[in-house]
Amino acid sequence: MSLTVTVLAAAAAVIGVMAVAAVTARRLGRVAVVDAAWGCSFVALALASATVAGLPWFGHHGGMPGLRWLVVAMVAVWGLRLAIHLGRRIAAETHDDPRYEEMLGGTLVEVPFRAVVLKVFVLQGVVVLVVALPVLVAVRAGTAAGGTWWCVAVGVLVWAIGLGCEAVADRQLAAFKRRSDRPPLLTTGIWSWSRHPNYFGDAAVWWGIWLAGAASTGGPGAVIGLVGPLVMTWFLTAVSGVRLAERRMRGRPGWEAYAARTSIFVPLPPRPTH
Repeated sequence: MSLTVTVLAAAAAVIGVMAVAAVTARRLGRVAVVDAAWGCSFVALALASATVAGLPWFGHHGGMPGLRWLVVAMVAVWGLRLAIHLGRRIAAETHDDPRYEEMLGGTLVEVPFRAVVLKVFVLQGVVVLVVALPVLVAVRAGTAAGGTWWCVAVGVLVWAIGLGCEAVADRQLAAFKRRSDRPPLLTTGIWSWSRHPNYFGDAAVWWGIWLAGAASTGGPGAVIGLVGPLVMTWFLTAVSGVRLAERRMRGRPGWEAYAARTSIFVPLPPRPTH
């Protein structure tokens, strides 16, 4: 019963955020609003599930409040930073993201709103629930027998590296886009070590959350939680993120040379060119 209530609370939180985002998107005529709602959905899910799991009549009495709220804090810092960053970007732009127009087969005005809700807001809400599995495991459990706090420490370290990488990449990309004399490609800073350091940082954050949360609990929960970072990494590399960005940038002047010397995902020293 307690697990069911925790999951229902998480789902209700995500539905609430996505419903507000859908209404806002329709009012503004911008499907890209969902990008800002993405980070907010994880924060709402983490807070709702942790609160319900901690209630004595619903909570799992063997749980560890310290671990529970540590994971919530990790999700909140990442999610709010991402939501603020993307919200500012959306507000500064005068048109919708062409990715959504391509996916929907038209603009928000041209496509039935019901189809937009199903293909964008409902789909992303479901993905949020799947990716957040390590959070749902962590809020209901404590560390494994014998203690695996070393796993928590490693997880926090991986999360911090991912968060820093993503934040630096976003800041450098935003500064690059503000330049009036910018070249076709951003190839300096952290972008000289990875062609997609922002997406790598995103993935690393969720591997860190899994390590600190689900993996540290041991048992079946660690395996169930593993689905979260695997799905996030798959989406970032094969479904949207990297795949779409590579297709968009391919053909720009200097692309082949940049791709030849620069790691596609994991930041690595640039390869020597001959």
